[in-house]
This record gives sequence, structure tokens and C-alpha cells, in this order.
Amino acid sequence: MYGLKDLWKDESGMGTVEVILIIVVLIGLVLIFKKQITQVVNNIFDKIVKQSNSV
Repeated sequence: MYGLKDLWKDESGMGTVEVILIIVVLIGLVLIFKKQITQVVNNIFDKIVKQSNSV
């Protein structure tokens, strides 16, 4: 039982700084590739609408 309790209290995992850095990198990538992401999403929705009309 002590092993499980020790594992629960172990804080050697990811810290707050690492999580914030990952979020900043993801936001940066979204801002850089915003136009391409929007085009891909619009193309996917266009295909969904076209295929749903044929059903």
C-alpha cells in the first residue's frame, strides 16, 4: 500500500514550466500555420457537405 501512496505523492513528473512551454509552442505553431489549418478544415467540411447531400 505504501508503494501506491508514494507513487501518488511523487511530484517528479512534468512541472508547470514544461506544460507552459508546450502550450506556448502549440500556440505558436497554430499562429504560424493558421491559413493552412483553416484551408484544411474548410476542405474537410466541404467534402462532408457534398457527400451528405448525395446520401
